[in-house]
Amino acid sequence: MRKIVITTVAIAGVALMALSGCSSRDAGAGTSGAPAAGFKAGSTIGVALPDKTSENWVLAGKLFTDAITKAGFKADVQYAPATNTAAEQANQVSAMITKGDKVVVIGAKDGKQLGPQTKAAAAAGTKVIAYDRLIQDTKDVDYYVAYDNEKVGELQGQALLDGMKARFPDAKTYNVELFSGSSDDANAPVFFNGAMKVLEPKIKDGTVKVVSGQTDIKQTATAGWLAQNAQTRMDTLLAASYSGTVLNGVLSPNDTLGRAIITSIKAAGKAMPVMPVVTGQDSEAASIPLIMSGEQYSTINKDTTKLVEHTLEMIKDLAAGKTPQTNSTDYNNGVKVVPTYLLPPELVTKDNAAKSYANNPTLLALVNK
Repeated sequence: MRKIVITTVAIAGVALMALSGCSSRDAGAGTSGAPAAGFKAGSTIGVALPDKTSENWVLAGKLFTDAITKAGFKADVQYAPATNTAAEQANQVSAMITKGDKVVVIGAKDGKQLGPQTKAAAAAGTKVIAYDRLIQDTKDVDYYVAYDNEKVGELQGQALLDGMKARFPDAKTYNVELFSGSSDDANAPVFFNGAMKVLEPKIKDGTVKVVSGQTDIKQTATAGWLAQNAQTRMDTLLAASYSGTVLNGVLSPNDTLGRAIITSIKAAGKAMPVMPVVTGQDSEAASIPLIMSGEQYSTINKDTTKLVEHTLEMIKDLAAGKTPQTNSTDYNNGVKVVPTYLLPPELVTKDNAAKSYANNPTLLALVNK
């Protein structure tokens, strides 16, 4: 089985076994990790989430509060503030441990800055579940639950190619620009590297040209995942490299940045006569009308409800003294292989949006609007 050692990146992925079966990456994986001693109903469960830069983080907080309470535990859900989030989140986690929270679920702002907190959790008997983003360089992470973020990047890269081929049928080569997420998010390079696995061969053979020349992740990063930062960079790229040059596509790592990129393109008049292909991720409500109109080509459906539901199943197993189910032993955080449960992402375009969101009335209504 392939092992992935993560230093500056955190890779999440493979299909949910109950839905899709084992893949070559998780074949033979089953339950793993040390069983808990168990704890009583009414115990407090801590959930530490980063700032509210995307709809999914906002939704996760509400879902965790409701699900934990319904399961008979006390929910201690906190967000780090918009400024100094990594340090403040570390303080919040420390406080949860000190208060005696039995499990702490962490959606890390910066997964490299939580070593002391996870060590304190282990000493206190508090179980740590890394949620969506792997916590790095510590042996004191008990479990990891996420979607397959490397696969997300691969889907985005392929969507960019497929979209450009469909939208520009007469083009022999394609001009593109690349964006990645915030450098303090361990998932950002995972998305980018997954996409580049698909795009690099096309860049090398000349089919795809990055006109700005900015292909390194340090050049493509978007600080804080902030829309304004992406829009400003897109403004600069258009002014510097696209006077009289057609822009065919933009790799955007999520919907928030995708909308900012589209705003920049439209303001510069580069959407005429044909809008470039722009990718995304997270199935944010504001992006669904753009996908249906063709302004944004694609997004990725990573149902937050399912991710929270499986995290809660882990919590309930720990409360009962059971070992939570995992389906991958691929993910090494630099110190240990973290027992992991991975769910499958789904590419969404205009063509399959209704099917993909069939069980999400809010998004389905936007598709059918």
